[in-house]
Formats: sequence, structure tokens, C-alpha cells
Amino acid sequence: MFISSDAPTLGFVGLLVAFSSPAFAQVPLLNEVVVTANRTEQAIGDVVADLTVIDRAEIERSGASAIADILSRSPGIQFYRNGGPGSTTTLMMRGADTRFTAVYIDGVRVDSQSTGGATWEAIPLSQIDRIEILRGPAAAIYGSDAIAGVIQVFTRQGEGAFAPYIGAGLGTHDTKKIDAGFSGSAGAFDYSLGLSKERSDGFNARQRANPDKDGYASHAANARLGFKINSAHRIEATILNSYMDSQYDTSPRLDDHSIRRLKTLGLSWNAKWSDVFGTRASISEGKDYYETYPVAYATETQVRNYLWQNELRHGVHLITAALERREDELQNSTTIPALTKRFQNALALGYVLGNPIHSLQLNARHDLDSEFGGKSTGSAAYAYSFLPGWRATASIGTAFRVPTLFQRFSVFGSSSLVPETSINREIGLKYAKQGSTFGVVAYKNKVDNLVTFISGAGACASATGCYTNTKHVQLEGVTISGATTINAIRFGASLDWLKPVDLDTGKDLIRRARRHATFTAETPLAGWQVGSELQLFSQRYDNAANTLRLGGYSLVNLYASHKLGKDYSVLFRVDNLADHTYQLANTYNTAGRTVFVGLRWSPK
Repeated sequence: MFISSDAPTLGFVGLLVAFSSPAFAQVPLLNEVVVTANRTEQAIGDVVADLTVIDRAEIERSGASAIADILSRSPGIQFYRNGGPGSTTTLMMRGADTRFTAVYIDGVRVDSQSTGGATWEAIPLSQIDRIEILRGPAAAIYGSDAIAGVIQVFTRQGEGAFAPYIGAGLGTHDTKKIDAGFSGSAGAFDYSLGLSKERSDGFNARQRANPDKDGYASHAANARLGFKINSAHRIEATILNSYMDSQYDTSPRLDDHSIRRLKTLGLSWNAKWSDVFGTRASISEGKDYYETYPVAYATETQVRNYLWQNELRHGVHLITAALERREDELQNSTTIPALTKRFQNALALGYVLGNPIHSLQLNARHDLDSEFGGKSTGSAAYAYSFLPGWRATASIGTAFRVPTLFQRFSVFGSSSLVPETSINREIGLKYAKQGSTFGVVAYKNKVDNLVTFISGAGACASATGCYTNTKHVQLEGVTISGATTINAIRFGASLDWLKPVDLDTGKDLIRRARRHATFTAETPLAGWQVGSELQLFSQRYDNAANTLRLGGYSLVNLYASHKLGKDYSVLFRVDNLADHTYQLANTYNTAGRTVFVGLRWSPK
């Protein structure tokens, strides 16, 4: 069974069929340009890999409260967090840990060398204009970390006339949100600026630990400025700054807070030297800061990237060659020494054949790590268009992630750790024609040398436990997704079967549902755009021994939006309509029924 006995009634399912829309239900245009699949511009119809695009219109219609909520509506993605939207969030793509998904904001790499992976709760959804989700190994293109895939987040890029906007909303738990900004272009310049602020009293995240409410307050700003030197050369600068103060529970006597700051800076130059040859050079820096009080702890990660990429296009052929350098720096009171650094230098080569019948993508990369030496990765993907609208795909790829600096140099660290490695195989079938889509993907990803924390064991400075390379896991599954329109109703569905197994014990990896699904529909009704979604999740386990079971659950979410004249729009959203009680992590509560109402001014 997908869910436990408290599943929604058939009446709710009927309601879903009448109203709904997730991010993935949109049918992308085959000539829509994406950049994540090969780190350069490609028409989405030429992409062999499993890729999803979420645009700003979908984000606004969804009314989602955090980026994890909007991402979890896409195939193959689950998440859990310790409380509400501002609390620690772990996102899993195809069952892989957060640290196995490489994350970029406007081309800037963000990562934590303490916990590993992006700090999802610190990425402000209100600043996002577009998200590209690439599933499958991509280390042969992006280097360390991309074992499960890559998620690229883009803020708004200015174009056309000056366009301001202001949005504000109120919701359950005394939630208040406001965002504002503008974008446009003037001569050779294009520009955009965005500001946002929100706060919420929240709910009691942990009844046993502390009876108080656990809310959050956040603010964020981003800017993007481009200058077109001439028809062949363009430079661009981006900046994002996000701050989050959230409450959490560890003690009945303390008001615990965590502070998260996320900063990104990027500078890039795109040059078109001829009709067939172009280059891109970029320098970027991402900073991830985490602090707690009154129990004092602080850690900061800084990631610098230098990239020089060359592209040669000739007819249906694309050849890429890139040199890249990544520098990681960690400041943490528990590391030995307190400031630790490392770097990776890399050469990456790629080839793409964009033939209408046969599509091929080959990538190879060699990374030289200052601690672990050389690491080579490669991938090959092929697609065959055997009928109009139909494509069969197959791919294989290797990937790796080097241990975090915290795992190496903290009191819990070990100098004997080696990189985690993986090999992924997948096959798929895709259909896209006349506004309808269908896809099925089967994958098997084997990860070796998994780094885990072992209590009371290992050779490190801590007597409580150490990080060691102990596990071998296999993540295999099947994803089916599709969308179509019938009588002005847009239907969508995504079903995932996942088998996340620890090969050494035969047990399931913790907090992963083996089955989850989303069913949706969307339709105009009396001047409104109305929708809902049904999300189903099977049981999961909260401990490695699989003795602590978290029950399956179902959620029905509704929304409606309406244009108030030419420049105004209003949004209503209800999450967890049936007010179901469920847990994503043991002893941590989740929100019950919540309501949000928003008003937006965006003159045309």
C-alpha cells in the first residue's frame, strides 16, 4: 500500500480531479533552452538526461512556502525537516543524501563542509525565477558531489521595459510575507533587484522537548546586472544574501535558535568569437554560515570556483573543454586546526550529437584533489527517436564525493577516509507531442565507501564516535510521470518506486519512503485558476535497524488564483486540507492544516 489507513476518501480524490497543478505538470517547449544538462545552452528537446524545469509562474501559482516544498512535487524527490519551513531540511534525490546533489545559485556553487550539501532552508524561494533539476550522476561535468544529480537555481534576469512588483501575504501561525523588486534593461545594460522578508510564529516542533512554538524570521536580497559590450561579448555580476533565524527544541528550559546566512557572488564573461566558437569565464564564491545559541556553536564554509569553458559548435555537433578550480575553506571550532582548506583542479571534456533521430552525450573529467590525488569520472548517454514524439534513452556514469573537511579534521574526523564513489545505470522512455507528455525511467545507483558516523567506534579524538567509510548502498527505482489536457483540465501524475538498501545489512536507509506519488489537475473556473494536488507517501524507517517505523500519509493541497484587473492578482492556498497528523522524523511534528492568502501587484 502507498499510505496508511488514514488515506483521503474517494471524495478527496474526486476533488483532486477537479482542481490541481504541480510544478512538473507543465509541458516544456522542445526549443526551450536549458543549461544544466551539459553546462552550456541546449534546447530541452535535445537533452538526453532526465531533466525538469520549474519557472516563476509555477512557483507563484503553487503558493509553496519553501523551496523544498516545490522541489518535492517533482518526480524522484523527497525531503524531511525537523519542524516547519525554517528548520533543518534534508532533500533526497532518487533516495540519495543531500550531500550527493550539487547545488548552484546563478552558477555559484553552494555547499556546507560541515554537514555536506546545500542548506536548503536558507535558499529564499521568493528570489527564485527558475529551477532546473538534473537527475543522475553528473560528476563528469561538475566534479565532486554530483552523485545523484544537480539542481540549478536562477534569479530573475532583466529584459525589456522597467517592471516592478510587490507581493504580500498572511497565513496560519501568524505567518507574514512581503517581497518586492524590479527588473528591466536600458541600452546595453540589463538589471534586476529583489528583496523579501517573512516571519512566522510557527508551531511546536517537538512536544516532548519544549512546549513553546518554534517560528522563524528571514530576509533576503539579490541583484543581477548584465552589460552587453557588443553583439559577441557580455559580462554579468550576481549577488544573493539570505538570513534565517529559526527556533528549535533540544531542552525544556532553553529557547534554542539557529542562525543561517547564505551569500553568493558571481562574475562571468561570455564571448562569441565566431559562429562556431565561444568561451565562458567565471569567478564565484559561495558562503554558508551556521550558528546556534544559547548553546554556542558556529561554522562557516566558503567555496570559490574558477571556470574557463570553451565550446565548439558545428551543425549537430558540440564539443566542450573546460578548466576548473575549486577551493574549499572551513572555519569551525571543533576542527583541527580551526581553519582548514583544500582545492581541486580539473579538466573536463564533452561531446554532444544533437541529431533528430540519434542523440549522444559523452563526458569525461579528471579532478586532482589536494588531499586525495587524482579522480577520473565519465558518462555516456544515448537517445533514439524511433517514432514521432517517442524517444528511448540509456546512460551510464560514474561519480564521487570527497569527504567534508569536518569529516576529515574535526574531533570526530579521520585521516583515513577516502572519497565516496558511485556508478549509475538507467534506461528510459519519453513521449512529448501536442501538449501531452509521458516518461518512465528505471535506474540503479550503487554507492561505495559511504561515510557514516559510528558511535563509540573508530580512531579519532572523540570518545563518542568517529566518521568512517563503512557502508555500501544501492539506490534503485522506477519513476513514471505524465501530463495531458482533457476538456480544459490539465492532469498530471508522478509515481516513484524506490528501493534504498544498505547492502551490508539488507535494511532500508532511514527516512526514505519506498513509494510516493503525486496526482494533480488544473483548470480555469469562473475567472479563477484553481487547483489541488494529492501527495501519497508509504511508510519509512527512522533508524538503521528498521525497528522504528514512521507511518505512511497522504496530503491534499488546494489553491486558487485570480487576476484583479490588469496589474493585481490574488492567491489562496490550503495545505494539508484534511489536517492529517504525520511525521517526517521521529518526535518531530509537522504542520496541520494551514491557509495562506497573498496579493501581488505587477503592472504590465
